[in-house]
Amino acid sequence: MYVLLVASAFNSLTQRVHAELRDHGHRVAVELALPGTGLADAVRGHRPDLVIAPMLRTAIPEEVWAAHTCLVVHPGPVGDRGPSSLDRAIQDGESRWGVTVLQANAEMDAGDVWASVACPVLPVGKSDLYRGEIADAALEAVLLAVERFASGTYTPRPQAGGRARPLLRQEDRRIDWAGDTTEGVLRALRAADSQPGVRDELLGGDWYLHGGHREERLRGRPGELLATRDGALCRATTDGAVWIPELRAPRRPGGPATPRLPATLALADRLPPLPEVPAPPHSGPHGPHHRAWSDIGYHEEGQAGFLSFSFPGGAMSTAHCRRLLDAYRTALTRPTAVLVLGGGRDFFSNGIHLGVIEASADPAEESWANINAMNDLVEAVLTTTDRLVVSALGGNAAAGGVMLALAADEVWCRSGVVLNPHYRLMGLHGSEYWTYTLPRRVGPALADRLTTEALPLSAAAALGLGLVDRTLRCPPGAFTGETDRLAARLAALPATASRIAAKKAARERDEAERPLADHRRAELAEMRRTFFDPSAPYHALRRAFVRKERLVSTPARPGGSPVSPRDVTGLAAPDAAPGPDCC
Repeated sequence: MYVLLVASAFNSLTQRVHAELRDHGHRVAVELALPGTGLADAVRGHRPDLVIAPMLRTAIPEEVWAAHTCLVVHPGPVGDRGPSSLDRAIQDGESRWGVTVLQANAEMDAGDVWASVACPVLPVGKSDLYRGEIADAALEAVLLAVERFASGTYTPRPQAGGRARPLLRQEDRRIDWAGDTTEGVLRALRAADSQPGVRDELLGGDWYLHGGHREERLRGRPGELLATRDGALCRATTDGAVWIPELRAPRRPGGPATPRLPATLALADRLPPLPEVPAPPHSGPHGPHHRAWSDIGYHEEGQAGFLSFSFPGGAMSTAHCRRLLDAYRTALTRPTAVLVLGGGRDFFSNGIHLGVIEASADPAEESWANINAMNDLVEAVLTTTDRLVVSALGGNAAAGGVMLALAADEVWCRSGVVLNPHYRLMGLHGSEYWTYTLPRRVGPALADRLTTEALPLSAAAALGLGLVDRTLRCPPGAFTGETDRLAARLAALPATASRIAAKKAARERDEAERPLADHRRAELAEMRRTFFDPSAPYHALRRAFVRKERLVSTPARPGGSPVSPRDVTGLAAPDAAPGPDCC
C-alpha cells in the first residue's frame, strides 16, 4: 500500500513507523502538519491508500478524515483521551499502560479502535519510555492495524465510555520540596524529563528541571543543593535526594526557546561552591551493577568489560567526550578480551551537542572543540587492537553517534533501534572517520547513498545492509542482560584470540593503504570550513533546531530537489525534518 504519515514532527516514533513500514514492503511518504499550511490539499496531492498519524499535536481536519481512513496513534490504553496521556501515567505511578490505534473522527481520541497493545511502565523518564516500551507497543499496534485495514474485512470496534483528561500544566507538575518524598519528586521529574520540564525556583531564579535520578547516600534539608556530579546537581528531598542532570532557562517574552543544558553549565557563576561527588566504583546508568547514578559506568563479567554511558538526548558535549575517552582508556588497562561500549536502554549517541554549542560564547569554536573531542574518542576505539570492541545499541543513534558505533569490531542493536547514518540535515559534511568506517562496512556506493538520501533505518534494515552485525529481539529493559550474556560468551570463545590477532594485522594493512590521520584531516578540513563560515547553512539550521523555531512548510529533499507525491521508495519530503538535539 501507499501509506502517508501525517505528523507534527519527524520524531523518533514517526521515523520508526516510517522505517518499519518500508521494511514490510509499503510505499511511505510523510507530510508535516504545520500551522498555517493546507494539510487537506497536501493529502489530496498524495492520494494515499491509508493515512497514519504517529505523533500529531493537532486534530486531523474533517475534510481529510472524511475522505480517507486516518489512523491516529494514541499513547494510552483504550478509553484514555487527552494530550498528556503518558505524562499522567508516569506522574500517577501507573504500572501498566498501552498504545491505541484509533480512527480519526470529530472527537479527539474517541474514534473506533483498530488495534491496542498493552505495555509496562518502568521507572524511567518519559522520553526513554516513549522510545522504548511505548514505541514497541505502538509498532505492534500499527502493523496489526495496517494488516487489518489491508484485509478489507476487519471492522474496528467503537470505544465504550472513556475519559478525556486536560493538558497537564505546570501547576499540576509543581514539586513541593518541603513535603514530597523522593519517589514523588522522581515521578514529577520523569513525567516531564524532555518536555516541558518542571518549572521551579532555584537560587533565586526560575528554571525548568529536566531528568531525575535517585541518590542513595547524600542527605540534607529538603530543597537544599548538596553536591555536583559531572554537570548534574544533587538536591535533597524529605527522605533522600535526587540528581538533576539538566536545566533550562525560561523563554523571554517574544524570545526564542532556550536549550536544555547540563545543570552546572546552565547555572554558571550563580552556582555556590558545592562538593563534586564522584560516583562510587562500578556505578553507572543501568543494570544490577549500578545502584548509584552516573552517566558513565564500568563493570566486568568474566573476560568481558562493559563501559556504559547514557547522556541526555544522546548528545555528547566536549566534556562528555573527554570524560568518556578517559573512562575508555582506563577500561583498556583491564585484562579483558572483549570491551562493550554502551549497552543501555535508551540513546546510544547522536553525536555533538548542538545545545551546548548554541549556548556557548563562540559556537564556531565550541563546534570545533566538540568535533575534535568526538574524533579523539572514535580514534581510540579504531586503534584498539589488543581486544575485540563491541558497540551495543539499546537505543537510537544518529550522525556521529552511528560512526562511533561503527568504529567497533561488532555492532549489536536491539530490534527497535532506529539509525540515522548521515549529517546532511544539519548542513554538515560529517567527521568521526566516517569516510573510513562506513565504506568499510557497506561499500562506497551504499555509503554515499546512506549519507545523501538521509533516510532513517530500522535495525532489521541495517542488519540486511551489513551496517550492524546482530539484532536482539528483547524488551528495552532486557537488553543489558542479553548483552552481558553474549559478550561474556564471546570473550570465552577459543576463536576470539585469533580474531584479535587478525584484527591487529588488518588495522596495520589499512593504515599502510591510507592512514587514519589522512581521513581525519580531510573530514575536519570540510567541517572547519563550515563551522567558521558565518553564512554556512549549519548555523541557521542549528539555531532553528535548538531554539525550536517552527517550520513554515514540509522541507524539501536535502539539496532542494523537488519531491513528487509518488516519489516514496526513496526519500520522502519530511525526512529532512530535524532529528535529535545533536549531530
